Amino acid sequence: MKLAEAESTMQKTVESTQRAFNTIRTGRANASLLDKITVDYYGSPTPLKSLANISTPDSTTILIQPYDRNTLNLIEKAISMSDVGLTPNNDGSLIRLNIPQLTSDRRKELVKIAAKYAEEGRVAIRNIRRDALDTIRKLEKNAEIPEDEARDQQDKLQKLTNKYTTRIDELLAEKEKDITTV
Repeated sequence: MKLAEAESTMQKTVESTQRAFNTIRTGRANASLLDKITVDYYGSPTPLKSLANISTPDSTTILIQPYDRNTLNLIEKAISMSDVGLTPNNDGSLIRLNIPQLTSDRRKELVKIAAKYAEEGRVAIRNIRRDALDTIRKLEKNAEIPEDEARDQQDKLQKLTNKYTTRIDELLAEKEKDITTV
């Protein structure tokens, strides 16, 4: 694994962690809360955002307007069965999701969930580093690169690792601030 490959993979890991953070609700309406929801549409799991227009008219409401009215009940069922923790209100043409204010206990739980996502991201980055280090060591052992170049690459790899784990920590701090702000 080359350094450029490792950096690209680490960047994707940070983006994945950011997407995971976006699925945690913070007491404010955000359409990305529904990113993980799939609807059983004609026997195949289909992402909700490809079946409906999702908007946030105010900070406490998410509106879901299906492109096909026949999917309204399917969407309502998928939201009810998901782990989002919101109750859909179906008025016959669209679905409203009211975002309740978070209790302090729920905020603490959400901070723990965010910390878990961040740790998963850091572990993934360390695994990328381990794989890249193995590659560098193999190249050195097979005399394909000199020892000083191998050391240089290992140092650069560690700097990349530190950079991306720091980025995940920054994203976590932002998310914790969002969650704990009333």
